[in-house]
Amino acid sequence: MNKILVIVLASAVFILIDLYVFQAVKIITQGLSAPWRKGLHLAYWAVTFLTLAGFWTYHMVNPDNFSRVFRSFLLVGVFMNYMSKSLAVVFLMIDDIIRAGQWVVQQFYKKEVVHPDTDSNITRSDFLVKTALVAAAIPFATMSFGILSGAHDYRIRRKTVFLPNLPKAFDGITIGQLSDVHSGSFFNKRAVKGGVEMLMQQKPDTIFFTGDLVNSVANEMRDYQDIFSGVKAPLGVYSTLGNHDYGDYASWKSPEAKKRNLDDLIATHKHMGWDLLMNENRRLKVDGEEIAVLGIENWGGGRFAKYGKIKETYQGSEDAPVKLLLSHDPSHWDAQVRTMCPDIDIMFAGHTHGFQFGVEIGDFKWSPSQYAYKQWAGLYQEGSQYLYVNRGFGYIGYPGRIGIPPEITLLELKRA
Repeated sequence: MNKILVIVLASAVFILIDLYVFQAVKIITQGLSAPWRKGLHLAYWAVTFLTLAGFWTYHMVNPDNFSRVFRSFLLVGVFMNYMSKSLAVVFLMIDDIIRAGQWVVQQFYKKEVVHPDTDSNITRSDFLVKTALVAAAIPFATMSFGILSGAHDYRIRRKTVFLPNLPKAFDGITIGQLSDVHSGSFFNKRAVKGGVEMLMQQKPDTIFFTGDLVNSVANEMRDYQDIFSGVKAPLGVYSTLGNHDYGDYASWKSPEAKKRNLDDLIATHKHMGWDLLMNENRRLKVDGEEIAVLGIENWGGGRFAKYGKIKETYQGSEDAPVKLLLSHDPSHWDAQVRTMCPDIDIMFAGHTHGFQFGVEIGDFKWSPSQYAYKQWAGLYQEGSQYLYVNRGFGYIGYPGRIGIPPEITLLELKRA
C-alpha cells in the first residue's frame, strides 16, 4: 500500500479518536466558566495538532534530519497521546452501547426506561465519561513521570555470592556492573554523570560492562565518552558487546561502512580504558592468586545475533579456580553456558532492561519481560552456577522507566 495513503488513513483514525474523546471533554467542562472552558478546549486541540504534525513530520521528512533523541520523543509523544485516548474510547463506547440499548428498549415499549441509579447524584453516563477521562489520564501521567523521574533514578542493587572455590585473596572482592547504556537515547547529560559518580562512590574492586554501549552508531558516544572514561577500578574495567553494538539495526552504505562503525566503537572502549573482551579471557591477580574473567561477543536466543564463540572464550581459563563470564544476553546461560561450561561460576548479563516497566516490591517482581526471558532481572542459581541479570543503566524506545529503575550492581564474592 502506498506510504502516503497509509499515513492518511492512520491520520483519519487518529482524528476520529480525537473527535470522539472531545465529546467527553465538552461534557466534563460544561460546568466551567466560558474562559476556562474555551481555554481547555483550545489546549486539547493544540496538543492534538502538535501530535499529528509530529506524526506527519516523522513519516514525510527524512528522520535522519533530526537527532535520535528528538525522534524518540516524537514517536513516544504520538504513542502516549493515542494510547491514552484509546483507553478513553473503550469507556465511551460502553456508554454509547448502553444508551443505544436504552433507545431500542424505548422503541419497543414506547415508554421511558427507569434506571436503578436515577436518584444518585451522578448518572451512569456521567460516571462513564469521567471514568474514560481518568482512564486516559492515568497512563499518560504515569508515562510522563517515567520520563521525567524514572529515566535517571539510578538504584544500587547489592548482592553477595558465596563460592567454595574462591581463593582467599579474593574473599570480599566487590564487582560493579553496568549494562545497556544506550548512549544514543540519553537526554540529560548531568543525570548520566551523576549515575557514573554514584558507581564510583562505591569503590568497587573491578567493574564489568555487559554490552549495548550505543543504540547502533559509534558516534552516539561522542558526548558521553568523557563521562564514562571516569569508570575506573583497581583491578580493571572489563567489557563486552551487546546486540545493538554491531550496527545491525542501522542502514549502511556498504559493509565497509558498517565495519568502520564497529571498529570505531571498539576504539571507544579502548579510549575509555575499558578492556573489551572479544571471545577471550583475562586473569585477575591478587597476592599471587588468580581468577578468570571471560568475555564473549553477543550470543542471543531466537532472532538475536550469535557472534559469540564459547570455546574460544573459554580456552586458556581451564585451570582458573573461579571463572566469571560477561555475556550480554541472559538466554545464553541456559542455551550454552550451563551445558558447555559447567565450571563457569557466575555469568553477568543485561539486555532485558526489565522491559523498563514492571513492579518490584520486596521479593515480588513482575514485568512483561518475564514472558520473553526465563531470567530477566536479578540473581539466579542453578546448581553451583549463578547468573546475574542487570536491569540496565539506560533506555531505548521509550525514554523512561516505570517501576524498573536503572541499575548499578554491586556484587560481592565471599568464600563459602
